[in-house]
Amino acid sequence: MTQVPRWKDDFPIGWVDDHFVTRREFAKSLAWVSCASFVATAALAARGTLRRAEGPWPPRKVADWDELPIGGSKLFDDPGLLGPCILVRLDSERYAAFSQKCTHLGCPVLYEARQRKLHCPCHEGYFSVEDGSVLAGPPPRPLPRLELERRGAELWAVGVRA
Repeated sequence: MTQVPRWKDDFPIGWVDDHFVTRREFAKSLAWVSCASFVATAALAARGTLRRAEGPWPPRKVADWDELPIGGSKLFDDPGLLGPCILVRLDSERYAAFSQKCTHLGCPVLYEARQRKLHCPCHEGYFSVEDGSVLAGPPPRPLPRLELERRGAELWAVGVRA
């Protein structure tokens, strides 16, 4: 008498259904999924390129001129392309503003006043507070920088540097 393995009770598959999906059918479905993934990625890339090419960047007030102490920082939101941003007062006459998203995996970048660096705590990436260039870590590109302009007693973001 032959004993039936226990797994056959838990996973009852009839021999008729055993050849339902052939290797060829599986490979075809895998190829279709790969093509669909490629098309979706290309569409998202094209959409991002078109969004960047849309007209001039609308100016936005980000702070009052004397709102931050020297070495201070402020977070603000750009509802356009950049999303969350960080503003840093470098000295009495200079400010710098960058996207707060790390160019490695999009973690939030924070300002470290003691070191005068922008720090991504997720993977220990560091950026220059002067120009947003990569100083250390895995980020592949500098942070996108906002163009700032003083208008009387206000500080305005008027564009994005590439």
